[in-house]
Amino acid sequence: MTKLSPRFYTLVFALIMSCLMSLLMSGVITAINTGFDPGFHLRWLRAWVVAWLVAFPLVSFIAPLAHRATRRLVETGSTP
Repeated sequence: MTKLSPRFYTLVFALIMSCLMSLLMSGVITAINTGFDPGFHLRWLRAWVVAWLVAFPLVSFIAPLAHRATRRLVETGSTP
């Protein structure tokens, strides 16, 4: 499998993170608000599409800020 250039790291990270987080969070919230019934999967899919359309640009913008804040809070060096 051919790998992408390292310059795409942040974009690919944002794509994967936003996809997974919005999928899981929309599923949980949909289940809490409407319960599990025969229409659950369609409601979840609709909610996920909307959530992902919002999450991807936000993660793309926020990830570099979160990385910077993390570097300020966490000592860098050898890992345990």
